Amino acid sequence: MSKIAFVFPGQGAQYFGMGKDFYESSEDCRRVFDRASEITGIDMKALCFEENDRLNITEYTQIGLLTTELAILKAVELTGIRPSVTAGLSLGEYAALVASKKLSEDDAMRVVRARGIFMQEAVPVGGAMAAVLGLDFEKVEEICANTDGIAELANYNCPGQIVISGEEAAVEAASEKLKEAGAKRVARLNVSGPFHSSMLKGAGEKLAGPLSKVHFSDSDIPYVANTTAEYVHDASQIRDLLIRQVSSSVRWEQSVRKMLADGVDTFIEIGPGKTLAGFMKRIDRKAVSINIGKVEDLEKLKTLQ
Repeated sequence: MSKIAFVFPGQGAQYFGMGKDFYESSEDCRRVFDRASEITGIDMKALCFEENDRLNITEYTQIGLLTTELAILKAVELTGIRPSVTAGLSLGEYAALVASKKLSEDDAMRVVRARGIFMQEAVPVGGAMAAVLGLDFEKVEEICANTDGIAELANYNCPGQIVISGEEAAVEAASEKLKEAGAKRVARLNVSGPFHSSMLKGAGEKLAGPLSKVHFSDSDIPYVANTTAEYVHDASQIRDLLIRQVSSSVRWEQSVRKMLADGVDTFIEIGPGKTLAGFMKRIDRKAVSINIGKVEDLEKLKTLQ
């Protein structure tokens, strides 16, 4: 019997047309998009299904991705498959909380809409992010720690792939040192700010307001938090973890290894793209990784039923 994790991608996985086939084929999925439009005042069909100049702007990307992930989650749940644990990369953590029955869909939509706005507003001038390929994270940590200014590890994605974030000059200086230390490649990311660095601490603090208005439930499905890479069973811890998450490192590789150590052998990636499946190949090739981003992908789940 497989031990299953539901995992959800973060910002960067979005594309025009995501979730459209689920909307057209399922009343339950349609209801998710319609409810998100109602709660946010945004035409979610136009945002997610049609080419536009908003989907790649943080304040819209986040709610668009969450809505799509929740709609696809609904379709997966209708197959009868249930997770033993959930996790999500950055923004995906909110979908993971819904999947683990710790947060309602409506509350997730309200908080993520605010999160996107706060993160967009908090973006300081002179921030940057860069992907570092081919170095272990200990070496990247050491170099960032010895670089003047703010250069911090934003994402521990998988072996040989780390993302750094912070002040532009510090990220540039760290990038040069990382190349000298043997990095195969250091690539500047086309993002609007230094996400998951201490420069975004103000956005996390603002998020405390909307988070104080939502209820987190205890449930029998744990989730793994980005900031600690530990199982969270106690709902009272979640609010603080989500506040910290905005300006803290996303420990994705460590989160996956935690689930593997607990016996999880099947990871179902719910949402657009195959980002997390790609990371999984680098973390543990033996684990089964199934991505559900299109209606036809639901066929892949028949082997688990």
